[in-house]
Amino acid sequence: MYIINDICYAGQLQEGIKVTEAKPLRGGMLLVTFSTGEKRLFDTTMLQGPAFAPLADEAVFSHPVLFHGVITWNDGEIDVAPETVYRNSYAYEDMAM
Repeated sequence: MYIINDICYAGQLQEGIKVTEAKPLRGGMLLVTFSTGEKRLFDTTMLQGPAFAPLADEAVFSHPVLFHGVITWNDGEIDVAPETVYRNSYAYEDMAM
């Protein structure tokens, strides 16, 4: 566990990684771009516990907001640390290129 700017995060600090974009897709998936330039797919349905229950509502899920490189929803009531998103996401390759 570690604390940055009075926000407590689980896991180990991975210096410098931040989320720069989070695009909602169908089925609770996010296309996430990291400060490294890498794009990855993150399945928000794997997030467990009552704190994440509101993400089942499309109106909530479809409006993520980035706060200092962290994905948040519901005016900051729900958040996921960037290293958690990275660790639990999958490589993404844009086939349209």
